[in-house]
Amino acid sequence: MENRICGLFGIKYPLIQAGMIWCSGWELASAVSNAGGLGIIGSGSMYPDVLRTHIQKCKAATDKPFAVNLPMLYPQIEDHINIIIEEGVKIVFTSAGNPKTWTAHLKKHGITVVHVVSSVKFALKAEQAGVDAVVAEGFEAGGHNGREETTTFCLIPMVKEKLNVPLIAAGGIATGRQMLAAMILGADAVQVGSRFVASEESSGHFNFKNRVVEAGEGETHLTLKELAPVRLIRNKFHADVMNAYANHATVDDLKTLLGRARAKRGMFEGDLDEGELEIGQISGLIDNIKPAAEIVEEIISEFNLLQANWPSQVL
Repeated sequence: MENRICGLFGIKYPLIQAGMIWCSGWELASAVSNAGGLGIIGSGSMYPDVLRTHIQKCKAATDKPFAVNLPMLYPQIEDHINIIIEEGVKIVFTSAGNPKTWTAHLKKHGITVVHVVSSVKFALKAEQAGVDAVVAEGFEAGGHNGREETTTFCLIPMVKEKLNVPLIAAGGIATGRQMLAAMILGADAVQVGSRFVASEESSGHFNFKNRVVEAGEGETHLTLKELAPVRLIRNKFHADVMNAYANHATVDDLKTLLGRARAKRGMFEGDLDEGELEIGQISGLIDNIKPAAEIVEEIISEFNLLQANWPSQVL
C-alpha cells in the first residue's frame, strides 16, 4: 500500500499504533511493526533505563521500523532523547509540548519527527517547527487530549485544508471502516490507540483490558483540563474528581487528588476503583482481546474490502 506515510516510515500499511503510557511497551510495538504497521513504544511511563531496555528488546524482536513516543512534559526528557539517539531510533512522535523545543535537534541526528496536536492552530505551529508529519487527534481519543473538544471528523478536514506535510488521523478509530472514513476526509494514515490496549501484547493490566472490553457507550468522560486533559472510564476516582469540581476545587486541589502514579495504579496495576483508567470513546465498540497482528489484519482487511468497492457500498 503506497502513500506518503508508508514512504516516510518505510512501512507496509498506513496504520500506526499509538504510544500509550503503561500499555505500549516493546512487545506491542514489535508485534504491530512485524504485522506491517508502525509500532510505538510509549516512553512517558518509563524511567530512562527502562526506555533503553524496551528499545533494545524491540530492536531484537523486529527488523521493521518502530518509533518512540516522547511526551515533552516528561521531567527527564533530555535523558530520553539521548537514549533515543544512542540506540539509533529512527522515528519519534512528540506530544504534550512545544515542537520547536526538540524537533531541530532530533532531525539533526537523522530522526523523522511527528508531532501530535488537537487543533489547526497547533498543527500549523508543528509544521512551522519543521516536523515531518502531524497527528491530528480528535476529542474522542483517550489519554492526553486537547481542550477544544473538536471531534475527529471535524478536525481532519480542517487540518487537511491548511497543512502541507502528511496528516495522520487519531481519535475514535478502531476498524477498517473508520480508517477509510478518516482517509476520505484527508488523512494519509490513522493512529489507533484504544483498540491496541485490548491486545494480548499490551502491557496494561488484564483488569484494565477487561474493563475496556466491558465498557459501553457513554462510559468515558474528558476531564482534568486544568492539569492535562484526559478521557477516563467512570469509576470511583472519576466520581471523586466530579465531586471535587462540584465543590469548586482549585488546581492545587485537583493536583492533590490526582497525586502520583494514579494512571499506573489503574492501567498497569489494575486498580479499577482508585486508578486513572484512560481510554477513548471507541471502547464502547471493543468487545474482545486478541493478538496485535490479528487486530492489524482485521483493520486492513476491512479497509481494503471497502476501498475496493468504494463508492458502490456506501451510496
